Amino acid sequence: MVVGLLVLGFNNIQAQDENNPWQISFGVNAIDVYPTNDSDAAYPTGSLFSEYFNANDHWNILPSISYVHVSKYIGDGFAVGVRGSLNRISKLGDVSADDLSHYAVDGTIKYNILKNTKIDPFVEVGGGYTWVDEIGAGTVNGGIGVNYWFTDFIGLTLQTQYKHAFEDYGVKHFQHLAGVSIRFGGTDTDGDGIYDKDDACPEVAGLEAFNGCPDSDGDGIEDAKDACPNEAGSMEMNGCPDADGDGVADKDDACPNEAGLPALSGCPDADGDGVADKDDECPSEAGPAENNGCPWPDTDGDGVLDKDDECPDTAGTVANNGCPEVTEEVQAQLNEYARTILFDTGKASLKPESTRVFVDIIRILDQYPNSRFTVEGHTDSVGSNSLNQKLSEERANSVRDFLINEGIDASRLEAVGYGEERPIATNNTRAGRTQNRRVEINLIKE
Repeated sequence: MVVGLLVLGFNNIQAQDENNPWQISFGVNAIDVYPTNDSDAAYPTGSLFSEYFNANDHWNILPSISYVHVSKYIGDGFAVGVRGSLNRISKLGDVSADDLSHYAVDGTIKYNILKNTKIDPFVEVGGGYTWVDEIGAGTVNGGIGVNYWFTDFIGLTLQTQYKHAFEDYGVKHFQHLAGVSIRFGGTDTDGDGIYDKDDACPEVAGLEAFNGCPDSDGDGIEDAKDACPNEAGSMEMNGCPDADGDGVADKDDACPNEAGLPALSGCPDADGDGVADKDDECPSEAGPAENNGCPWPDTDGDGVLDKDDECPDTAGTVANNGCPEVTEEVQAQLNEYARTILFDTGKASLKPESTRVFVDIIRILDQYPNSRFTVEGHTDSVGSNSLNQKLSEERANSVRDFLINEGIDASRLEAVGYGEERPIATNNTRAGRTQNRRVEINLIKE
């Protein structure tokens, strides 16, 4: 029985409380009838508590396990139980007796004064029935005791109680008890040593530090609060590892083995242009993300980036979107060439000798690829105004068509005829009329 109770105790740890409500005590008991102040007894007794510790003269002890007490915790420090005890009475006060049998069954109500302490004092009251030499009598009992817990579940119990018999023939006596106590009975579903009542994770084995919840990776952060429960990490990373130490957890780090920037998901940016090196086509030169981390080129070196340069292969000005601007000198040169264009008399057809001058005109137009021009036709005042207007328009269109056929974009040229409306010399002389019959190519100012 002793071995069985010990095994039971070692497998059911914790104190007698809501978690471990059961306690079993067993050991030896001593019966002492002397210090009871019982004047009606047929044997001599002393005054109450006289020679209380005179074990040699007055105590009756059976040298074996002679009592068993089972109790159950009911709350607020109280436990109820039942105790059975047996003994042999050879001393009734100062009188020897003929080994009278002694049996008792008692109900108990115990109150533990201190809770969850190593030294655990208690008071106990109750009642029961006692047989001495097969003569029984009811008793009311009261006593004190103390448990000393060697571990959370096994301890030594010392107790003394007075048992008062109601019947005159009953034997009033003190009973002293010394034994081993075992506390048990808690439910620990996951077997982690933390009972379900106090276990925040009762179905998963865990640690006492986390109220019974697990820490699978052993990083000191319980799984429920661990963003990476299967990988050991740091508190700063919510339980996740950070292999490169850049402050970005590996699970969120696009470059987990290279220290980088949080803004770039943990990837480095060597040139500081805001484009991660892994996505940067020019990792050593700062450039915008729109150009994959490379600087925008300026092929013609005019200070206008190719992306904004309407003439990326020709140096120009910022004001003209990277294209060269038509200066007054260029405009004058253009019209100097244009005025030498020759037509058949009274017609819009070009004379063959005008072909050479077109080479110079086209060369100039090609230098200003984003500039637009008007091809203007003018006549002298000879003839009717309507005929002159028509002829000027036809000649302007004839020049425009020739330029287009030679590769100038049609969208860059407009043809307009002014007839005799805009002379540059007098029409009263032959020389003046010759100057007035002309073609001009003028810049359209946007």
